[in-house]
Amino acid sequence: MAATKDSYAIISLGGKQYRVREGERLLVDRLKTDEGKTFNPDVLFLGGDGDGTLSPQTQVTVKVVGHVLGDKIRIGKRRPKSGYRKQTGFRASLSQIEIQSIGGTAKRTSAAATPAAQKETPAPKPKAETPAPRPQAAPAAAAPAPASPPRGYEDFTVADISEKSKRWKVEQLEAALKFEKKNANRKGAIAALESALVAKQEKN
Repeated sequence: MAATKDSYAIISLGGKQYRVREGERLLVDRLKTDEGKTFNPDVLFLGGDGDGTLSPQTQVTVKVVGHVLGDKIRIGKRRPKSGYRKQTGFRASLSQIEIQSIGGTAKRTSAAATPAAQKETPAPKPKAETPAPRPQAAPAAAAPAPASPPRGYEDFTVADISEKSKRWKVEQLEAALKFEKKNANRKGAIAALESALVAKQEKN
């Protein structure tokens, strides 16, 4: 809906709503905007000529004429039969505003850059040629995996170990002995493993 002479708007200021027309002046709660400056409040409704638009994309321009104090409100206190009487006063902090115009499309915060601004943007400088990366040395050969006890060693009895250890390799015997000392610590198994290991080393 386009704004006309008879158009009015309902704006929101400081949590309150005001019905305004162009050229009107009114007092509102104190604003943070400095005197003489303009701003654009939120427009909730635009009406006129028997028509209305809810949440319109219309801009209302408001000028802060000045910051003033409201009329003094007197507050009296007294207590009967005691002679106590006290008066205090209060003046609200207000701002006088003037509605300069109703109309125009509200500004978008994410406006696209103008062609002129795009032209002014300097072209990126060409990057200097980077030297070719040096060939990396071939990774060192992976260290051999540490020997482990024969499969199912944890379930072997001392008798099983005494019988089967004679057929195990030196690495398996050493791993089994290390495992036995760290976990089970069975004297018979340790003796059988040490005996088999000594026998293997003597053969070699």
